[in-house]
This record gives sequence, C-alpha cells and structure tokens, in this order.
Amino acid sequence: MKKLILIAICFVGLSSCDKPAKMAGNNIKEEKPAVGSEKDSHGCIATAGQTWSELKKDCIQIFNEGLRLNPVEAQKNNSVISIFVLLNDDRSKLELFLPHNTIMLTKSDQGIYQNDNYEYDSEKSVLYVNGIKKYEGNVE
Repeated sequence: MKKLILIAICFVGLSSCDKPAKMAGNNIKEEKPAVGSEKDSHGCIATAGQTWSELKKDCIQIFNEGLRLNPVEAQKNNSVISIFVLLNDDRSKLELFLPHNTIMLTKSDQGIYQNDNYEYDSEKSVLYVNGIKKYEGNVE
C-alpha cells in the first residue's frame, strides 16, 4: 500500500512539472537583442570594433587593417587619440579615419594623397593638416 501511495505521489509530481512549460507559451515576450549586438546603418557592430569602410564596402576593424598614426605633439596627462589610414587595392585612394568622421583622399601625380586641407605622404607616413605635420606612423 505504501508503495502505491509513493508511486501516485511521484506521478502527480512529475505530471505537474509540465504545466508551467505549457503555460509559458501563453505569455510570449519579445526577445531583446543581446547587449553589444546593436548594428549601425551599414550593419557594423561598433562594440566589436567594427566601422564602415567606403573603400572596402564592408565592415572592418580598422585597428587590424589600417595603419595607425599618432599625434606628433602628444600632450601630457591626456589620452593619445590615434587616427588610421587605409589604402585601396591599387593604392590610388586612401580612407582617413579621424575620431569623428572619415575622409577620402586621392593620390596625386607627386605620390601624395590629398583632399582639401589634408595631405598624406605614404613614404614618410606623415599626415599634414593645413600644411602642418600633425600625425605620423611607422613606415612599413
């Protein structure tokens, strides 16, 4: 008799475990995207270090693909804010990644990449802004 009662209790207990799962289907909640998976208008995930490149027409991690240039005059007790340059495959154009925007530069006959106030000398790895040397990198 005790065995029969024990079996009945186990059966009732096990069958009741299924009810919350069935009831949960009635309370459907919208799933929110995981934190850090937000995409920009191009589909790039900024929290993964991705940014849109006009030259590559793709999301890239500029710190892995571009050449880093650091300020010539770094100020003490301030963070160093680097910029990056990225060349297209035939080296006729350059994309300049500044802290808040990107600028396209075109190679001139003298081998200097230019656009308005910006000039980049790829041989010296130097960026001039308004004719003044502002950033430099390691020549590779």
